[in-house]
Amino acid sequence: MTSKQKRSLTEFLFLLPTLLAFLLVIIIPFIMGIFYSFTDWQGTGAGGNNVGFANYISIFHQPAFLYSFMRTAEFTVLNVVMVNIVAFLISLLVTSEIRGRNLYRAGFFVPNLIGGIVLGLIWQFIFSNIIPSVGKALGIPGLSSSLISQAGSVMTTMVIVNVWQYAGYIMLIYVAAIQGIPKSVMEAAEVDGARYWTRILRIQIPLMANAFTISLFLTLTNSFKMYDVNVALTNGGPTAVFNFGGSMNIVQSSELLALNIYQTAFKYNNMAEGQAKAVIFFVVLTIISIIQVSFNKSKEVEM
Repeated sequence: MTSKQKRSLTEFLFLLPTLLAFLLVIIIPFIMGIFYSFTDWQGTGAGGNNVGFANYISIFHQPAFLYSFMRTAEFTVLNVVMVNIVAFLISLLVTSEIRGRNLYRAGFFVPNLIGGIVLGLIWQFIFSNIIPSVGKALGIPGLSSSLISQAGSVMTTMVIVNVWQYAGYIMLIYVAAIQGIPKSVMEAAEVDGARYWTRILRIQIPLMANAFTISLFLTLTNSFKMYDVNVALTNGGPTAVFNFGGSMNIVQSSELLALNIYQTAFKYNNMAEGQAKAVIFFVVLTIISIIQVSFNKSKEVEM
């Protein structure tokens, strides 16, 4: 055996434990999940009977699933926009000449270290107790009741919580991108008379195009997969009325797709249908992510 072959074998042996774990935890369950989505499996037994595409057809006739899909899309758009705007603004702050900027960086990042369940419970207490108390004391009707108990405001509360948690993480990506821009470029623009926001919009943002690609991808996938905060903060409530097929249906106003899939599989014990929903979820998220990355990559070339 040559030295090159020995090195290749050594590298493979080092990778083998990780590859086995990935195979056992990700690949095999994923393939089995696709198989079960074509059965009537209820979580016990060998695997149920083959029902073809019945689960997939049934899903698109369920008002709760379609409404959950719509709310997830709405949450994703709002969350992606708000997280990236806030993260970019605070990245400008912590890369400026302001005193204590390193302390600010740490402070903005800390919420990302809090687990989603704990975070959801903390903010549930804030929205259900602290804000209503303040609203009543100041005589503000809109804040006198819990914001998570109202179908019209519950999605806003989820966006606020996620921005508070996730913006600090995305901020670090933008900070790294800003620090990678040569200072001489910005100084030359300043000498030429370019104003602050002109320098940001015309020079800094185009040079940060790759950072925006990464950040938009991360926030997009994080928003679609939101589960822990959804469970702890609202658990899908409150109820709302959804007009589907000419009939009025009672649905959960803040139940995102991940929670809907979990409820289908474990609350209603319909594993096969839950798995079919998960497959659809995976396909939709994959397509949207590919489109987003491809679009941003094309913009990087133009910039």
